[in-house]
Amino acid sequence: MISEEEQKTSKIPVWDLPDVPKGKLPPHLELQRTRVLCTFDAPTHTENIRYSGAYASMGVDNSLRLEDFRNNFKVEVIKLTEDDMEFDMIGIDAAIANAFRRILIAELPTMAIEKVFIANNTSVVQDEVLAHRLGLIPLKVDPRLFNYMSENDEPNERNTIVFKLHVRCERGSPRIKVKSNELKWLPNGSEFIRSTEKSTADSTSKTKTYTSFSCGQDSLPEFSDNPIAPKHDDIIIAKLGPGQEIELEAHAVKGMGKTHAKWSPVATAWYRMLPEVVLLQEIEDERAEELVKKCPVNVFDIEDIGKGRKRATVARPRSCTLCRECIRGDDWDKLVALRRVKDHFIFTIESTGALPPEVLFTEAVKILEDKCERVITELS
Repeated sequence: MISEEEQKTSKIPVWDLPDVPKGKLPPHLELQRTRVLCTFDAPTHTENIRYSGAYASMGVDNSLRLEDFRNNFKVEVIKLTEDDMEFDMIGIDAAIANAFRRILIAELPTMAIEKVFIANNTSVVQDEVLAHRLGLIPLKVDPRLFNYMSENDEPNERNTIVFKLHVRCERGSPRIKVKSNELKWLPNGSEFIRSTEKSTADSTSKTKTYTSFSCGQDSLPEFSDNPIAPKHDDIIIAKLGPGQEIELEAHAVKGMGKTHAKWSPVATAWYRMLPEVVLLQEIEDERAEELVKKCPVNVFDIEDIGKGRKRATVARPRSCTLCRECIRGDDWDKLVALRRVKDHFIFTIESTGALPPEVLFTEAVKILEDKCERVITELS
């Protein structure tokens, strides 16, 4: 006699298994390959299977082919404003999406204040803190019009931007706020005279400043109709009390975010996999209303199916944050499935203002292309 437990655990013979169609994965393996399954305790199947022979026994070629990538890769812009951009990248691996993110944060150059020459600072803000705050002010200028400045280079009109700040709070006046609109662009370069060990008595010699501009930057066609200034005019730099004064010059140069965060062109650049919310069964009436109330971001909605009956529908799956509230308790995980699409990324770029977000992404693509070409050159 065979016990009930043995009947439950008995194995099915291989010849009784259904045939697997060649060139196509079974639904459960295809789901594991293309989706991240989110259960109420942890996500599963998070890895990407890139081995070309992973499914060779089923007649499926899992190798990466350039022609398939060209046919499947798409970029769809969802939202575009002056400083923000949200778009979908479809048909790529997480490693490529992360490469774009890292390039945007650390390898796209911008102009930022690097040197601050302080002539007078009687405010409560220390010189070091004041210089740090000035460096974090985003500048509205195209960095592609400037050159990098090395240690041996002299500051000139092609590698340096000079700003002047001189604010005084008169005695008997109320406290004032020093904002970024007080930074005045000096297109002819520095006005501070360079201090030397030996002062020359020759009045005919030209006074030497901290920059060596051969011409005014406002005479260049790039800046004649587009003066250089901070992106935002209302950034508070310091507060001055009666009798306090700040006088300084700030010199901006070209740099990258991997050197210091002040050169990062984005406030943030991030991505997430596209959420996929699936109703495994019909959810109606009171259970449908309960499901709608469970979701904090209103992913679900109620649909009237007639005769006083209601049914739950997935109305806004893109808004899902995978908080998993909808699958907690009362066997809800058997009614609702939460997934993420492995090759579909929602990418968001928030520019600091130096360049529009769509230009930043285009420049990031160029940098990644240059890196690939260097690798190919080294290997060839």
